[in-house]
Amino acid sequence: MQHDLVNAKVLVVGDVMLDRYWSGPVQRISPEAPVPIVHVGDIEERAGGAGNVALNVTALSGNSAICTLVGKDEGASKLVEIMRGNAVKTYFVETDLPTITKLRVLSQHQQLLRMDFEVGFEGVDKAPLLDQFSLCLEDYNAVIISDYGKGVLTDVQLLIQKARAKGIPVLVDPKGADFSKYHGASVITPNMKEFELVVGRCASEEALVQKAQNLINEVALEAILITRSEKGMTLVDRHGGVFNIPTLAKEVFDVTGAGDTVIAVLGMALSVGYSYEEAMSLANAAAGVVVGKIGTATLTLAELHRALNKTTKIPSGVIDQAELLEAMQLSHLQGEKVVMTNGCFDILHAGHVTYLKAARKLGDRLIVAVNDDPSVARLKGASRPIVSLENRMSLLAALECVDWVVAFSEDTPHRIISEVLPDILVKGADYEVHQIAGSKEVLENGGEVKTITLVPGCSTSAIISKILEEGIS
Repeated sequence: MQHDLVNAKVLVVGDVMLDRYWSGPVQRISPEAPVPIVHVGDIEERAGGAGNVALNVTALSGNSAICTLVGKDEGASKLVEIMRGNAVKTYFVETDLPTITKLRVLSQHQQLLRMDFEVGFEGVDKAPLLDQFSLCLEDYNAVIISDYGKGVLTDVQLLIQKARAKGIPVLVDPKGADFSKYHGASVITPNMKEFELVVGRCASEEALVQKAQNLINEVALEAILITRSEKGMTLVDRHGGVFNIPTLAKEVFDVTGAGDTVIAVLGMALSVGYSYEEAMSLANAAAGVVVGKIGTATLTLAELHRALNKTTKIPSGVIDQAELLEAMQLSHLQGEKVVMTNGCFDILHAGHVTYLKAARKLGDRLIVAVNDDPSVARLKGASRPIVSLENRMSLLAALECVDWVVAFSEDTPHRIISEVLPDILVKGADYEVHQIAGSKEVLENGGEVKTITLVPGCSTSAIISKILEEGIS
């Protein structure tokens, strides 16, 4: 499977709200009361709560839908307009209660006032919501439950059971002092304050981990991801694994919606095959971007990749297979596609360079697997190689188009290709795809196999023959 966030299909269910922002300069204090007068010059409307989670998914080029309760009012109509305008499918169940709306008044990027317009949906019949959720569940490979305590999720346990019965992972952004209602979910993502509200104060790192493991067992979770502001994130899984990661945020303007971004990215990553630790790294980088924006915000794949690039040093050059796999993991975390090719590359020539440049253009990183000296001798004869493995690898690593050079000892690269499993496997056009070593494994893993036309008249054998001829004459 290719670790590609664009393949994520995430269904978000929970409390949605319309966020309104009125912004303008403050030039004087009101004569009626000691409060600033904001000359409103800009009005913006965004989807908050579960809506912002869904928007984060599509902003990162994934597919998302939202299932929720709204009113029969202008606020709901505006939310539909916002969501559909951002490629989010809407499964809105209308009620006689008003759509939840929050109005924020800002000046110079600072909030001065927030006004909430809400009744809550606690007493509303949830059967229509459950029916709608069941109907659209089949089309998604992850469910995110966004709980803001507004009453949409009073039957949250039924939602979890329906999704888990179909083998779909369920992620929960929790609310309240009782997490037992999320029993059986895959992962919950409380912040530190929310976590300690449930388990009590954590006086040490050891206490935090122990309480997290106890909660995992009590609520039958796979993992807990605790967001810890300036301390970053802590992930604890049911197998006893503990992973800590520092925050990547440089400037914090507004934490509104940061939790929405974390769970959106986490859900997308898990849905396409990332491990919990890898998904956490992506979510942490994403959160570091959005807290530098005002209000409920999203980020693009390009912004996420830039954030990861700034903090992740990916090794390059001549490496062994274990180092290569680690480097590929970091590359995949940045959303990059890895291309792989192989050969003897004895006496590097213009044909080789042209071929490698073309291979590199097919993706973001290029691996060149090189036959070691004994395997070249078996394939080409006792007089080969002309150039030693060490020197061949050094020359290849010096090419701008080559990221990683790795050696293998077998006559064919089948083993190393089937273990490395690049996103794209490349070979010369003198091969049919089914003849290419490792092609079957790469294709079965969701990758691609491509061929490139070789430069005519360029070969190591021809160079050797010319040298010998001229030497004899």
